[in-house]
Amino acid sequence: METLGLLVRGEPAPFSTALRSLINNPRYSDVRFVVGQEQQEVFAHRCLLACRCNFFQRLLGTEPGPGVASPVVLSTVPAEAFLAVLEFLYTNSVKLHRHSMGKGNARLLPQPPTLQVLEVLTAAVEYGLEELRELCLEFVVKVLDVELVCEALQVAVTFGLGPLQERCIAFIEAHSQEVLRTRGFLELSAAALLPLLRSDKLCVDEAELVRAARSWARVGAAVLERPVAEVAAPVVRELRLALLAPAELSALEEQNRLEPLIPVEQIVEAWKCHALRRRDAARSAPCRRRRGTLPREHHRFLDLSFK
Repeated sequence: METLGLLVRGEPAPFSTALRSLINNPRYSDVRFVVGQEQQEVFAHRCLLACRCNFFQRLLGTEPGPGVASPVVLSTVPAEAFLAVLEFLYTNSVKLHRHSMGKGNARLLPQPPTLQVLEVLTAAVEYGLEELRELCLEFVVKVLDVELVCEALQVAVTFGLGPLQERCIAFIEAHSQEVLRTRGFLELSAAALLPLLRSDKLCVDEAELVRAARSWARVGAAVLERPVAEVAAPVVRELRLALLAPAELSALEEQNRLEPLIPVEQIVEAWKCHALRRRDAARSAPCRRRRGTLPREHHRFLDLSFK
C-alpha cells in the first residue's frame, strides 16, 4: 500500500525575500535586457521568466550560444515599469505607485512624473500577465483622480479594457470641468475623446466643451503638424451646436472663419434649429441637453430632453 504523504509548507517570507534579492542582480544571471529609451541594463534569470510568463518563454526560447550573450532589447517599456514586472514574476507581488519617481519624457507640454502604474498595466497587457493586469486595474480604480483619469482612459481605449473605460468615463462625467483643464485631456486620442463627447452626462456647458475641443485640436495639430480642422474632424460632429444661443453661435462662426475647426455645414444645421425652432429641422445636429447644459431661452422651442 502506498504511504500517503503530507504536504508541509515553510514560511513564505524568507522565500520571497530570497527571490527578491535576485531581481536585477547580475550574480547567477543568464540573460541581460536593455530597457526603455534610457537603455538601462537589467539582469534576470532565463528559467524563472520562461516558467512564469509565456511571452518570455517565446522570447527566450533559443538557447544562448557560447560566450557572452547579446542583450535582449526592449525599447518600448520604461525601465521602472519593467523592473516592477520582474518584481511580480519573481515574488508574485509588486509595489505600485500612482506616480513613478523618474522624470517624464519631454513632449510638447511640460510633463509631471510618469504615471508608473499605467506603464506597468501596459506592460502586463502586452506580456499577457493577466493576474498583474487585474492587480493594476484594481489599483488604478482606487486612486483614480482628475489628473490620472485621462491617462487611464487612453490606456483603456488603446487596449480594449472595457470596465476601466466605463469607470473613467463615469468619473469624467462627474468632474467634467476640472478634467477639461488637465494636460491629460489635451493629449487624448480622437478614439478616446469620442465617447466623452457622445455622453449626455457630462457636467459641462456646451460652450465650454467647444472651447475645450478647440484647445485639444490645437495641441494635436502642433504635435502632428496637421491643420486644426483636420485633427478635429473625427470628433467635432459630436459637439451640440444647436444648444448655443444665437449670439454664441455667431461668435463661434466668426472664430471659425479665422481658425477653421467645425465644418460650415454643421454650423448651418445649428442655425436651422434656431430659425425653425423645431428639433426635427436639423436631425443631424444633436440637440439633446447634457447634464451640465446651461438653460437658454431658445431651448424651450427645441423639445429638449435629458436622459
